[in-house]
Amino acid sequence: MQDYGEYLDRRTKGGWVRDALIHLAEEQKEDVTVVVDAVRILNQIDSIRRAFGPRVFHIHLTAPLDILEARYKQRQVEGFKEFATYREVMENKTERKVRKLAVVADVLINTGRSTQGDVVARAASHLGLYGRENTRLVDVLVGGQYGSEGKGHVASYLAREYDILVRVGGPNAGHKVFEEPKPFTFHQLPSGTRSSEAKLIIGPGANISVTRLAAEIAACQIDKDRLSIDPRAMIIEKSDIRNEERGLVNNISSTGQGVGYATSRRIIHRGESSLRMAKDVAEFRPFIRDTYEELEKAFSEGKKVFLEGTQGTGLSLYHGIYPYVTSRDTTVAGCLAEAGISPGRVRKVIMVCRTYPIRVADPDVKGKTSGFMSQPLDWDEIARRAGLNVDQLREAERTSTTDRKRRVAEFDWQLLRKAAFLNSPTDIALTFADYLSKDNMKAKRFDQLNDDTIRFIQEVERVALAPVTLISTGFNSRSIIDRRSW
Repeated sequence: MQDYGEYLDRRTKGGWVRDALIHLAEEQKEDVTVVVDAVRILNQIDSIRRAFGPRVFHIHLTAPLDILEARYKQRQVEGFKEFATYREVMENKTERKVRKLAVVADVLINTGRSTQGDVVARAASHLGLYGRENTRLVDVLVGGQYGSEGKGHVASYLAREYDILVRVGGPNAGHKVFEEPKPFTFHQLPSGTRSSEAKLIIGPGANISVTRLAAEIAACQIDKDRLSIDPRAMIIEKSDIRNEERGLVNNISSTGQGVGYATSRRIIHRGESSLRMAKDVAEFRPFIRDTYEELEKAFSEGKKVFLEGTQGTGLSLYHGIYPYVTSRDTTVAGCLAEAGISPGRVRKVIMVCRTYPIRVADPDVKGKTSGFMSQPLDWDEIARRAGLNVDQLREAERTSTTDRKRRVAEFDWQLLRKAAFLNSPTDIALTFADYLSKDNMKAKRFDQLNDDTIRFIQEVERVALAPVTLISTGFNSRSIIDRRSW
C-alpha cells in the first residue's frame, strides 16, 4: 500500500486524493462533512486546499513513538499483510516525513494520553461540529397548577413542529389527546406520538410501567427506529404499587402507580441485582439507546426538540405544599434534569394553566385530603357561570389515570405567580376557556372570545409576566387559538 501510494503521488503530483474526494463530493445530494484518513505528503494537502478552499481543515495527530509501537501491535486489519513492527513501517521514507506535516496543519493533537473517544471530542470541537450546542433548539411544556391542565391537548397540537419529542415522569400522569372516534390517553409516550412523525425519547429520569409502555407501543405501532428508551430509566415493580396502595392512596389520594416507591428504591437499592432498569427488560432492548447520545446528535444536526413535562408545578416535591405533592420536581428545571438537557439549550417555556384548577378528590378516609386549594368551588357553580351542562361537566372531570372525581377551585393568582417565578415561562397556554363561558367554544380567533375572558387573559399576562399565546376553547380538532409569533 505504501509503494502504490507513492506511485500515485509521482504520477499525479499528489492530486489523486483530491480527485477521489471531488468525485465523492459530486455523488452527495447535500453538503456533508467528509473525513479523509489520511494524507501523507504536502502536495496531497495543497491540492485538496486548492480544490475546496477554506472548507478544508487539516488535523495532524501525533503520539510518542513507544505509544505508536504499542498501538500498532494491537492492529487487526483483515485482508492485508502487515509489517511485524511499527519500526518497519517507519523505514519507508514517505512515512518518516509524515510527522513534519505538523508544521502546516490547522491543529495538532497529541493523542498520547487520549482515548479514541477523547480524540473524537477534541477533533470534532475544532471542526465546529459542536457549534450548535448553544443554539436554543428545545421547547419545554410544563403544568402551572396541580396537573390535569390539558397539557396533552396542547402538546399534541404543537408536536408536528418538532423533530424529536421527549417525555419524562411516569405513568401516574395521563395526558389525554383528542382523536376520532374517541380520545387517546398517553401515560408513557409523548402526547404527540400519533399526531406527528417525530422521533420519540423516554429520558433517563423516567419511571416505567412495563405493561403500560408495551401497550402504548403496540397501540401506536411504534417501531424500534422511532422510539429510544434510555437504559437508565427506572422500572416500576408490582411491589411498588402495593406499597403505595397501603399508604399514600389513603393518606393523600396518590394515584398509586408505584412511581414514588420505585424512585425511592432507585436511591436506596443502588448496586443491588434486584433493581431493574429499562436495559434489563427484554422486550425493550430493541429500543434501548442512550438519551445523551441521541440528543447530542440531534443538537449537532440542528433538530428541534420538544420536552413534555408531566403533572403541575403545585405538585412539585420541593416547591409544592408538602406532603401533598408528587415524588419528583415538576418544574422546568426538574424536567430538564430528568431528560439530561442543559437550560442553556431552551428556547421557549410553555406553561399550561386552566381557568379553574383541579385536584383529585379527597381520600375516602375521614380527615384526609389530597391537598390545599385556595377557594374551593363545586361543578354546579361553574356550570351555572358558563352555561354548561353540569352532568356532562362532572363526567368529563375525572382523572385520566385512575378515573376518580376531581375537586375544583377558583383561579389561584398566587399559585400562578409562584409557578411563573419557578418556571420563567416565555408563553402561557390557557385551557378550558369554555368553562368561563360556553360562548367561547365558537371562538376561532382571540377577538371572538367574550369580553370577560379577554380581560381574564390580560390579567393572567400581567401576573405571569408572559403572553397567553395558546388558548384552548374545548376538546376538538379546532379548539386551540394560536397567537404565537414563533
